[in-house]
Amino acid sequence: MDTEAVRSFVRAADLGQLRHAADELGVTQQAVSKRIAALERELDVRLFTRTTRGVELTLDGQAFLPHARNIVSGVDRAVTAIRPGSRALRIDVLGLRSAQAVILHDYWRAHPETDLDVVTLRVNDPRMAVAAVQAGDIDASFRSVTDPATLPRDVQIIHAFDSPLELLVGPRHPLASARTLTPAQLRKHRIWVPGIAPRSEWAEFYDQLATDFDLRIDAAGPNFGNEVLLDILADSADVATFVGSRDRYIWPTNHDLRRIPVVNPTLAYPLSLIFPRANPHPGLRAIINHFGSLTPLPEPAWRPSWATAPGRGDA
Repeated sequence: MDTEAVRSFVRAADLGQLRHAADELGVTQQAVSKRIAALERELDVRLFTRTTRGVELTLDGQAFLPHARNIVSGVDRAVTAIRPGSRALRIDVLGLRSAQAVILHDYWRAHPETDLDVVTLRVNDPRMAVAAVQAGDIDASFRSVTDPATLPRDVQIIHAFDSPLELLVGPRHPLASARTLTPAQLRKHRIWVPGIAPRSEWAEFYDQLATDFDLRIDAAGPNFGNEVLLDILADSADVATFVGSRDRYIWPTNHDLRRIPVVNPTLAYPLSLIFPRANPHPGLRAIINHFGSLTPLPEPAWRPSWATAPGRGDA
């Protein structure tokens, strides 16, 4: 089996577009398409369906993806075994428009010589991200284990940075004209966060947030993606959602959505970094140091009780 074809499949699955996969792999989009087509012929299945937005995994593609990751990581580990430090620093983020990805992009723009590979594991259970770190599939993951005592001894977790929450509303919402909002002003308003996965770190975050401030967090319905959520907010007079201040969102101009900071206290989503305790990737230390240069969180601030204490770790 052509391992570069498998790698092309994995990157296309992660990024959702053959063009983006080609850019990362340093080849043409046609080359990626041919590799995946050859892989599909070898496996005698369709791995992707083509859409107007890019590519989506078929059921066979979803079944093959975890095994394909193992193939790619196995090849990378074999190369690393004979050429230490030769592989790009691979970091898992929750999404390519998330605050974690934005911070990493800012770092890379300041340090373009950094060999960095940003991936999305697309798993909700942080224990699966921990397992990927242990296996060497990734070098670090922006996930939070709410009980650090459950972490394996060979993995550690440190505080990376905090992401202040903002309320996102459409122009007809009664809070749309506010410049800032306090948590008390959000009471009784419907804050829709669809698709909160049970046992995920954000499920525990929103549970504690709703309890501490008597907020109406509505997780009803599946998550159909940011585009659908933004369309609904633009037309609604009573639905709002939370977004991180550094999260990147794009919407049509006529949506006229408003991002309103929440203050007194600032509601902080704590972002942690999980990585191996022994022999972490040599490129990780500089990125951890970069977190310390970020703008401090506006005070006073609220964090969940399980937030990891700030620290720079041992990378």
